Amino acid sequence: MVKQIVFSIALLITLGVFTYSIQRYFRYFKFTKKKHLDHLWKRLWKTIEIAGFQQKIFRRPVIGLVHASVFWGFMVIIFGSIEMVFDGLLGTEKIFSCLGWFYTFMMATGDIFALIIAIAMIIFVARRVIFHIKRFSGIEMKPVSEYDALLALTLIFLLMISLMGMNTFYFLWAHKTGEPMAGAYPVAQHIWAPLFGYVTPQQAWFWYQFNWWFHILTIFIFANILPYSKHFHVFLSIPNVFISRLEPYGYIENMPNITKEVKLMLDPNATFDETEEEGEPERFGALDVDDLKWTNYFNSLACTECGRCTSVCPANITGKLLSPRKVMMNTRARMKEKGPGLLKEGKSYDDGKHLIFDYLTEEELWACTMCNACAQECPIEINQPSIILEARRYLVMEESKAPAELNTVFTNIENNGAPWQYAQDDRLLWAEGLDVPVMADKLANNEKPEYLLWVGSAGAFDDRYKKVMQAFVKILNYLKVDFAVLGTEESDSGDVARRSGNEMLFQMQALTNIEVLNGYDVKKIVTCDPHDFNTLKNEYPDLGGNYEVVHHTQFLKKFLDEGKIKINSDKFANSTITYHDPCYLGRANGEYDAPRELLKAIPSVKVEMEKNRSFSMCCGAGGGQMFKEAEKGEKEIFIDRTEQALETGADIICTACPFCMTMLTDGIKYKNKEEEVKNYDIAELVAMSLEL
Repeated sequence: MVKQIVFSIALLITLGVFTYSIQRYFRYFKFTKKKHLDHLWKRLWKTIEIAGFQQKIFRRPVIGLVHASVFWGFMVIIFGSIEMVFDGLLGTEKIFSCLGWFYTFMMATGDIFALIIAIAMIIFVARRVIFHIKRFSGIEMKPVSEYDALLALTLIFLLMISLMGMNTFYFLWAHKTGEPMAGAYPVAQHIWAPLFGYVTPQQAWFWYQFNWWFHILTIFIFANILPYSKHFHVFLSIPNVFISRLEPYGYIENMPNITKEVKLMLDPNATFDETEEEGEPERFGALDVDDLKWTNYFNSLACTECGRCTSVCPANITGKLLSPRKVMMNTRARMKEKGPGLLKEGKSYDDGKHLIFDYLTEEELWACTMCNACAQECPIEINQPSIILEARRYLVMEESKAPAELNTVFTNIENNGAPWQYAQDDRLLWAEGLDVPVMADKLANNEKPEYLLWVGSAGAFDDRYKKVMQAFVKILNYLKVDFAVLGTEESDSGDVARRSGNEMLFQMQALTNIEVLNGYDVKKIVTCDPHDFNTLKNEYPDLGGNYEVVHHTQFLKKFLDEGKIKINSDKFANSTITYHDPCYLGRANGEYDAPRELLKAIPSVKVEMEKNRSFSMCCGAGGGQMFKEAEKGEKEIFIDRTEQALETGADIICTACPFCMTMLTDGIKYKNKEEEVKNYDIAELVAMSLEL
């Protein structure tokens, strides 16, 4: 009875303190923006895959296995912890033993995992204290973070030691008294029990009880430390996976309030639901933490500061200030600072500080290439770029604080329909001397082509990428594909504007383009630009533009599979080719195989860069970076990526994106390798191999 009373008091204190600790976080959610969660079954399956099977942690197989073993071990051991709570409250001993074989299995598995987790804790401490793994450091990492990590690892180690002690002395007690033993304890029986064979039954029982109390009280203490620690993710990581986005990494959510504004600008006679509450106009983007969605704040609470995101960030790798981990840490810290004031005074509270400017500088925000490497690497699906994008939206649409070069790009897109200062009427000059049908002419002849070839601004105006478009058109004509282009009716997709924070300009471009595309009843689109491919495929549907969109590598792969592309030329037989994965084809949309299958069909030697496929590094052009000066750092991103390509010894660097082609071409020139190394698009290699 004394044990029950003491345990009940300890449990009530634990639950009371824990409830007090977490409620302060969850009261802050009401100040963030709403976000509806749909497709609950898809979310559940995603949670099973990523959290349950630890899918993403295995992107780093060796240490990933260690981390996964800890997670799985806790999932098993928690069964015994729940049993201990029941035993403590009811005064029973091994109350779940009535479950028979299942109980035996769980106890045996928990006993094994206790040893595995204890070893894992030693490895984790060594990685921090002895080996000083680089991703555990950074300007945002204060000594308190290191102490926090070491405290958590120590407590977990003590939990495992006490669990093994509990199992060992219980086994010895049962063995020495002849009492029936509940469960099986292979590690305790064969490793630890022989070391303590001299203890008496009474001593074994005492040490069993000692370890029992030490273990459960350490759990209670640990549970109440976690809400004040970065290791709060112990509770939040699985829910965070459940609430994470289901869309491709390249997708950006639409802003309905902008859509309304743009539609009114394009059509002053447009009507909207007058029953909608007017209220105070909503701020565009995020100035402060309470301008973010509740999922963004949840992400920040779930972040364990592991640094996987920052370790793959191309901006951070090249010495720039941006650290995706810092974005999440600062979001959490800002709400911790502002939250109490919001609770007292409501949304009107202003302490003179903001997430933007005071916590996240403009230099950090504009260094991002929007490559989504950080989001892909996060084991619990935190989406760091979404916060950066919201901050850019605020800077551009509320403060007009975009870098000067981007403001020029915005003006050019608005006036000329392209990031460069070229006339709209010149949009078809790239096709001179080629058989390139135009949609308007096709319609005039009552013809409807099967495919629309979306040329894109780079294909129409960039001198280097014009050659790619010309090569691709030659292939289309060789294959007798029924296609046409919009010609002077095509305008920039708006990708650069959107990812630079100018949502207003993006939607103006998108809605204008959609009106033209729908006017021609376009169903299928093929494009050579992964950025336009992503935008047309994933983002135009939100605004009424629903099309079957394929990238030119996917398109050519289809004809290769059908046997319509037959490469007999040995033009590149003595060449070594390496392929650079464009972020918005690979990471953003999961297409890694089509380009490689095409290259495989071309007789040549292929070599992969160390960073390839989903681990590929950005060329440095995305997120508007190609059109502006890069932020200060140790080197430019495109130089770093070019060096990685040159390390393969390849004499041809191949890609499938106009932005990547520009950056890698510049990188080759910077390294003075233009005589030995060439940069081609896959379409060019196929065209030359077909000897068109």
